[in-house]
Amino acid sequence: MAGGGALGSAARYLVGNLVQGWLGSGFPWGTFFVNVSGSFVIGVVLGLFENSGLSNEARLFLAVGALGDYTTFSTFSHDTLRLLEAGSFAPAFLNAAGQLVAGLAAVYAGMLLSRLL
Repeated sequence: MAGGGALGSAARYLVGNLVQGWLGSGFPWGTFFVNVSGSFVIGVVLGLFENSGLSNEARLFLAVGALGDYTTFSTFSHDTLRLLEAGSFAPAFLNAAGQLVAGLAAVYAGMLLSRLL
């Protein structure tokens, strides 16, 4: 599990910074992308676990370790608070509501995809 966590946190750093660099600093796009993509992938992984008999160790490595460290709820919370403190209420709401809705939709899409495989 710890090895998965190390991979997940490194991927979060790289992907988050890459996306943020592409889309600019006016909104926490890196965190948003990481959380939604991580939600999608965890949906796929857990869906495959349900249907293919992946070992419990593989599930822990991928879902708890790698994806648990890849997604960034604490960073999401901090980014949202910074937007609120700056008086950017609409972007703060968009960030909070958008990540919740997009994350739930991504988990669902991942589960559907895994059931088709």
